[in-house]
Amino acid sequence: MPDTVKAVEAGGRRIVLVATAHVSRDSVDEVAAVIASESPDRVCVELDAARWNAMTSPDAYGKTDIVKIIKEGRAFLLLANLALSAFQRRMGEDSGIQPGAEMVAAVKAAEAAGIPHDFCDRDVQTTLRRAWGKSNLWNKSKLMAQLLSGALSNERPDAAEIERLKDRSELDEMMTELADYLPSVKEVLIDERDRYLAARIWASAGQRLVAVVGAGHAAGVEAWLLRFAAGESTDVAELDLIPPPGFLARSAGWLVPALIVGLIAMGFFTSGAQASLALVIRWVTLNGTLAAIGSLACLAHPLTILVSFVAAPVATLNPLVAVGLFSGVTEAWLRKPLVSDFQNLATDVTTVRGFYTNKVTHILLVFFMSSILGAIGNFIALPVLASGAF
Repeated sequence: MPDTVKAVEAGGRRIVLVATAHVSRDSVDEVAAVIASESPDRVCVELDAARWNAMTSPDAYGKTDIVKIIKEGRAFLLLANLALSAFQRRMGEDSGIQPGAEMVAAVKAAEAAGIPHDFCDRDVQTTLRRAWGKSNLWNKSKLMAQLLSGALSNERPDAAEIERLKDRSELDEMMTELADYLPSVKEVLIDERDRYLAARIWASAGQRLVAVVGAGHAAGVEAWLLRFAAGESTDVAELDLIPPPGFLARSAGWLVPALIVGLIAMGFFTSGAQASLALVIRWVTLNGTLAAIGSLACLAHPLTILVSFVAAPVATLNPLVAVGLFSGVTEAWLRKPLVSDFQNLATDVTTVRGFYTNKVTHILLVFFMSSILGAIGNFIALPVLASGAF
């Protein structure tokens, strides 16, 4: 067997793990060959049903209601998902292989042979929400910066570099770097999914299985399979739960508005109504101007920029509402996405120009930038208000 294929004999079952690079032509050929040679009872793939539908249905994104996504607070998640997809798609450009092609090949090979298959990965939205929920504010900022920089980078790995992704030493180095840079994200994206994938594979029916997983998961999945064979519980229900925000995160949403109102009130009692009014004007100017700059940086419609300025102070005083809700919905109303925008998402997200010209990602950028800069405006305003209140 090649180094990328490992047979795990556990609990009287034979589970053949195929470690792949998600944009490798060799991986596409290998999974089909292994399924043909093993003739397993079932094929397991590192996919969830939602990602399978997105990969095999060209019009999947065309059914997206962008306004509904913004109102439901899922805009950050969609933007992160698109950025991740852009990074993977760009990696496969030189090889001509679409991200996840080896998983599609595994399913098609199984169907052609009349072998049932299982989608064994956790829902991608759950994974992203857990990664987001388990990260503090600093790590959230690092995560979004990393995703956007990866999506918009001009670097293109060659075929040899892609194949090295299946090499254990290369992966060890990458995982170490990820753990150091974003430990909570590494835990959710790698460690939790190792256990989740292994549990779902172990629960699949059949004595002879072929499981196709990314090379970064192969060792972890193997280790968990052996633990399950030794009697450890396969219950992974807690890994589908979204962690509630911590006390500090919940408190911060109310603390900033309380501080702003308190400082303005303090200015009234110490220096009178005129001083208090001056503080209000400073706060509105700082908060609203930065939110408006966020929309302007995205080349938003002039009315959207104005809405960002006006809405920022309102959103600041209500921790349940982000500035981006107003600016994003306004931009979506003024520049409603076309069917072609959804159809071209996969290619547009791989370039800076595409992010700006595609109306879907343009709206998401307006939401993101106005929200982030509006929040920064609040923190800048606090010391300014404090200096005028005392």
